Amino acid sequence: MIRKEIEKIEETEKREVDKEGLFVTVGPGEDGMTARGVLRRAKGVSQRLIRRIANGAGGKDGALYINETPALFRDRVKEGDGIRLCFPDESSWIEPQDIPLAVLYEDDDLLLIDKPPGLVVHPTKGHSDGTLANAIVYHMNERGESYRPRFISRLDMGTSGVLLIGKNSHAQDNLAKQGAAGGVEKIYTAVLEGRIEDVLPRSGVIDLPVGLVRQGEPRRGVMPESEGGYPSRTAYEVSDTPAPNLTVVRVRLITGRTHQIRVHFAHFGCPVLGDSLYGQSSPLIARQALHASKISFAHPSDGRAMRFEAPLPADITWLLKAAMLPAEERGLAE
Repeated sequence: MIRKEIEKIEETEKREVDKEGLFVTVGPGEDGMTARGVLRRAKGVSQRLIRRIANGAGGKDGALYINETPALFRDRVKEGDGIRLCFPDESSWIEPQDIPLAVLYEDDDLLLIDKPPGLVVHPTKGHSDGTLANAIVYHMNERGESYRPRFISRLDMGTSGVLLIGKNSHAQDNLAKQGAAGGVEKIYTAVLEGRIEDVLPRSGVIDLPVGLVRQGEPRRGVMPESEGGYPSRTAYEVSDTPAPNLTVVRVRLITGRTHQIRVHFAHFGCPVLGDSLYGQSSPLIARQALHASKISFAHPSDGRAMRFEAPLPADITWLLKAAMLPAEERGLAE
């Protein structure tokens, strides 16, 4: 036990030394600018983050280095200088819990998870613990890190798939700007009840406002903007018809309203299979058959193209196979 604790402390200390933060090399057009100006221009670092680090005591409060020497944001730089910004450590109020995580990717700025169905993302009144956030805080502590998980994307409890988490405010701000400009692409796979081709083209964009039906309740619906609806656009393409009464669609979110995919397809009489809120439960699956398949974006620190994919989970894979069998072989009544 003591040896394990020593190893954990040593790993924490190593990560403090190795922590890279945000790095930029001063270009020819930035010669003579302040470090603050270069960081704002080249990386879009927010004034809020700069002020926070400038007012801190260094170390875990964040720090600025020019050519690996402690520096001030007002210091002037020259072409070829290296500027490194280390982000402040943060603590989370969320209780750590040892819940398994399927990590798709992780670095100093990002964490990508393949979320299983049935797991709530963040503590709420009805789910104070046992959430994905509790699992992430435990994972963070085990790695000797200290940050506040920032959910760039969110998934309903019954939805599975790729989930993007930022580890610092710069990652959060940068990805939020990318999202607003259409730079974060989110692709979903949905299994729908019925044949969507009977009411809509095989591919297209559903452009209908979505809003809260009644205050204090989770249900959303299609409604005019004058009545509280928000502009909502869902691009879709039929990818398979495994049975006469089921349609598999590939969905790309153009906007990201709560329950948007579920509301849009239910509006046309083809709710997501198993969605008891907007349709009905199904003997084929114990939750809505909706999976966040892919996400792509530019890395918030260096602009690299990032793309991640989560394979279809076992329950959706099973239902697609079962849907192609005769009813008697599935043990279902027509």
